[in-house]
Amino acid sequence: MLRIAVFGASGRMGRAVTRVIASSPAAVLVAAITEPGHSDIGRDAGELAGIANLGVPIRSDAVDAMAGTDIAIDFTLPVALAGNLAACRTAGAGMIIGTTGLDSGHMELIRNTSSEIPILYGRNLSIGVNVFTELARLATRYLGDGWEVEITEAHHRHKVDAPSGTALQLGEAVAAERGVKLADVAVYGRNGHTGERPPTAIGFHSIRAGNIVGDHTVSLVTDSEILELRHHAADRELFAAGALRAGQWLHGKAPGLYSMRDVLGFD
Repeated sequence: MLRIAVFGASGRMGRAVTRVIASSPAAVLVAAITEPGHSDIGRDAGELAGIANLGVPIRSDAVDAMAGTDIAIDFTLPVALAGNLAACRTAGAGMIIGTTGLDSGHMELIRNTSSEIPILYGRNLSIGVNVFTELARLATRYLGDGWEVEITEAHHRHKVDAPSGTALQLGEAVAAERGVKLADVAVYGRNGHTGERPPTAIGFHSIRAGNIVGDHTVSLVTDSEILELRHHAADRELFAAGALRAGQWLHGKAPGLYSMRDVLGFD
């Protein structure tokens, strides 16, 4: 039985992860963690997630709460990353990181910590999104450089980073297949007199409205054809399900930094 801790257990994604763990016959929630001072501290994680009482109270003392944990799942905020990594290192637990908006300093911290514990980081842990990313990579490979690429994403009004981590993941896949760095070709939105579109550009466009869980479209365009690949997320539990599958795969792995490509066996 895989013993799992959830960081950010009081948040929307944390509650979704709790529900997915509770429904799995191969996993059990052993710790539910939130930030100090949160009003949900002491509440039962299952009750908070809208399911049966699990006997796991929301706690803020991550190191003590994680005793005996195999894997921790983190969908919190960048500011919480360092403390969460430290708690996993102390507990000897592997870590699944689905937090978006991380910068180069966060990534360096993840890489350094992965020399001590196994870590899987993904901008999007959905199985479908990662297959979608691979399809975008393959489309780029087989269509060639003559196709212009634009990526559009839509999310709920509360999302604080743009473009989404998933959009960046898609852009990175296209850029890598073309042998370039995304930073050298990315164009983020357009306004005013922009001049002609550079032929090698990868464009990004962000929508924030309502309660959209996540929509992503990759458009590959020539003068005579348009090919569109699209992924629509209808429920946050698809990300939680991907995180659980990643945790099951990561358990028992040697220290190192892994990705969903490893989980899915992509070349």
